[in-house]
Amino acid sequence: MLKETDCVIGIDLGGTKIGIGILNVSGTLIDSVRLKTDSKHGPASVEKQIMQAIQDLKNRTKVEIKGIGIGVAGQIDEETGVVRFAPNLPGWHQVTLRENLEREAGIPVKVVNDVRAITWGEWFYGAGKHYQDLICLFVGTGIGSGIVCQGKMQKGDNNTFGEVGHMTIDFHGPRCTCGNNGCFEAFAGGWGIARQAKELILADNQSGQSILEKAGGYLENVSAKAVIEAYHSGDPLALLILEKVKQALIAGCVNLVNAFNPACLILGGGVLDGIPEILSFIDKGIREIALKTATDKLQIKTALLGKNVGIIGSGAVILDVLKNNVG
Repeated sequence: MLKETDCVIGIDLGGTKIGIGILNVSGTLIDSVRLKTDSKHGPASVEKQIMQAIQDLKNRTKVEIKGIGIGVAGQIDEETGVVRFAPNLPGWHQVTLRENLEREAGIPVKVVNDVRAITWGEWFYGAGKHYQDLICLFVGTGIGSGIVCQGKMQKGDNNTFGEVGHMTIDFHGPRCTCGNNGCFEAFAGGWGIARQAKELILADNQSGQSILEKAGGYLENVSAKAVIEAYHSGDPLALLILEKVKQALIAGCVNLVNAFNPACLILGGGVLDGIPEILSFIDKGIREIALKTATDKLQIKTALLGKNVGIIGSGAVILDVLKNNVG
């Protein structure tokens, strides 16, 4: 039984940064810290970083920690807490993260996919509060989602529920990192946006000059961020690319809305944060194309929790475990 004074740790573990925070039982973030991920030296080094940061936070706040929730970008076995594969963390294959941290911390640990953690946060404390059927779609380097149906977070048979970034939206589309053609994130994910820009600039070196300038003059440095900045400067090539991104996002969202009939669709992530003005076009496009019965009551919202969503969401995950005594 959790007491009012009890707290938990929420961790957003990424390839370049780790966000670690303390939350109370109401989900309020009390204190937090961000570290550069020491990913070059393998899982043990990162685990050491995490444990030291937790101890520092405990020393500062003087609170009792009852559990730890961690969101990791990658393939997670939620039942065992094993990180099967984390693409942004070198050497992270079959890492027994839950077991390792429980041994060090002596308290329960829950490990989930990062976008699923984000969805917990938005569902419990953000734009999805009070909804029993929702989809949280985050568009960053890749595209991922968390899906809640009838008040339950969906995991699927092998914990891959919500891998919508690899939903095919064009059989003749570009090759994805997964090996298939025409995946959602190959069009609208950050890496897909950068790929499109590089290919188009190579095909016509007179185009995309503003994109190149934003990338420091080097084609290899072209990123989604550079394309978005050039878009805001009115660069014609960037405008063309982001029109394609908008259409891909509409197509992907229509598929999700028709398939799952959510009451609420929450949109967020670094790419959409950079171009918030296209959200109204996505909303309009969904309502024009999707089944009317699927959109009659649909609410389309922007994610609310900002940069701390991963920390808050991971904290929400472990709070749910502790309150409901589930693993």
